[in-house]
Amino acid sequence: MPLHRNQLPRDVLGLLAEGTVIPAHPLALDAGRRFDRRRQRALTRYYVDAGAGGLAVGVHTTQFAIRAHGLYETVLASAMEDRLAWSERPMAMIAGLCGPTAQAVAEARTAVGLGYHGGLLSLAALAGAPEDQLIEHCAAVAREMPIVGFYLQTAVGGPTLSSDFWRRFACIDNVLAIKIAPFNRYRTLDVVRGVVEARAEERVFLYTGNDDHIVLDLALPFVAMRDGQPVTVRMRGGLLGHWSVWTAQAVAQLARIKADLAASGGALTPPLLMLDARVTDCNSAFFDVANDFHGCIAGCHEVLRRQGLLEGIWCLDPAEGLGPGQSAQIDRVLRQHGGELGDDAFVRANLPRWLA
Repeated sequence: MPLHRNQLPRDVLGLLAEGTVIPAHPLALDAGRRFDRRRQRALTRYYVDAGAGGLAVGVHTTQFAIRAHGLYETVLASAMEDRLAWSERPMAMIAGLCGPTAQAVAEARTAVGLGYHGGLLSLAALAGAPEDQLIEHCAAVAREMPIVGFYLQTAVGGPTLSSDFWRRFACIDNVLAIKIAPFNRYRTLDVVRGVVEARAEERVFLYTGNDDHIVLDLALPFVAMRDGQPVTVRMRGGLLGHWSVWTAQAVAQLARIKADLAASGGALTPPLLMLDARVTDCNSAFFDVANDFHGCIAGCHEVLRRQGLLEGIWCLDPAEGLGPGQSAQIDRVLRQHGGELGDDAFVRANLPRWLA
């Protein structure tokens, strides 16, 4: 049965409206590149105990190839089962949706059947289509479940989308939020302008996916003009692959950003600006920026492997691994930033429970 945002639990809508940390859930594999159920469960438990307000499963960080390997429903079901078994507190569960319309609709129906609250809709498979067709596609999927728009960066297959596309997208009744992840200031502002022009800034929650400017996105007021007057909106929280690692500190950082902004009357403070630079420096290593994001999934796996959460960095595609020099860059950021920005001690204290 289709799901509308008005049917979502109030505490889940409240979480999304207030702004929360939503890690993109990685895929745990064993040395034979088979699904590692025990390690997958440990990851879910880690995110729950770290204080994440939701989980995004079946998304880019989970590896889109789970579909070709027949793992889509298995991975979504395991995350939901493990999250419910581990904690009763409310969490926003977001399922990745991709492919042509028939596939995305089928995935939405699967996600609704498993109890997911929203679907993060990738448009990469339709990257060459005109915007009219893209809007029809989004509306068709939104008839099945609340959808989260996804402005995916072009470096990993996302299409360039106009401000008018985002205006029309935000007018779709069952849109829940937008993950803004073009890694581009101009295109980020296009989303903001489109949502403001649609008069949807209170209904459609903006979440950063710009891993290159996480802290700044969360701290900045974004302003767009409407009817000759400035309208200010903010990113409520983040739905990020970067937050698949050091998640306990991500939760603490979001709380710190909110507290600092409240204390300063919304003014950006030098400590927040410095934190933005340090987090971005870490992301450059984790996401393998030097090699055009070749190791963006494997880099996060490597951090989790060093913490003991994953056994290895294996991806479904044997060609997908760390980029040249990426391991050394991860060494550097762990040495320079890990003591303050990492959560190794938290993981060490809880890892036996999560793996049990």
